[in-house]
Amino acid sequence: MGETLAIQKIQPSGTLAYRFLKRLFDLVFSLCVSVVLFIPVAVVCVLIRLESSGSPVYAQERVGKGGKAIKILKLRSMVADAGNVQKYLSPEQLRQWEVERKVDDDPRITKVGQFIRKCSIDEMPQFLNVLNGDLSVIGPRPITRDELEQHFSDEEKAELLSVQPGITGLWQATDRNAATFESGLRQKIELHYVRNRCFRMDWKCFTGTFGAMFGRKRTGR
Repeated sequence: MGETLAIQKIQPSGTLAYRFLKRLFDLVFSLCVSVVLFIPVAVVCVLIRLESSGSPVYAQERVGKGGKAIKILKLRSMVADAGNVQKYLSPEQLRQWEVERKVDDDPRITKVGQFIRKCSIDEMPQFLNVLNGDLSVIGPRPITRDELEQHFSDEEKAELLSVQPGITGLWQATDRNAATFESGLRQKIELHYVRNRCFRMDWKCFTGTFGAMFGRKRTGR
């Protein structure tokens, strides 16, 4: 209850016109992307299914605007039983996974998964989440409830949850994998976006994402 009240005290940043045009862009852009990529994504789904058993699309639970639990869609880039982390990860990797929910040189990632991660193709189904109203194209990356509780103060939680999370954002467009929760830099980046979001900031995130996807420094982690 206290968290809900705290969230209500934080007014969404950006003007009314900004928020209206942002949602309009989300709908139009996501619809266009969904139509254009329908066949390529379908082909990738077949390749995923041929390499390993299990559904090629899965849902992850994340925290959405206002603290609402949402299910975000992704193309499966790992083995079907990737949730059994003890089976695949070393003790060092397990410690990293507990903090970041990601690890370096993850042995669970398939060959097709390595490719779709490098180009962020695994995120494409999330445009359906945008059309559904759970995500925006640009915003703070949706995180788990555990990550929210571990890495943000009550005041920071209220700020972060006052806006719609996004498929991409300032974190992905800038330091991305170099900026971790453990270092505290990722929290600063996400909150910087929330506090300063505007058309210019969104454009920086939008164009910077293509560099992260196709540039020399892409990692797909």
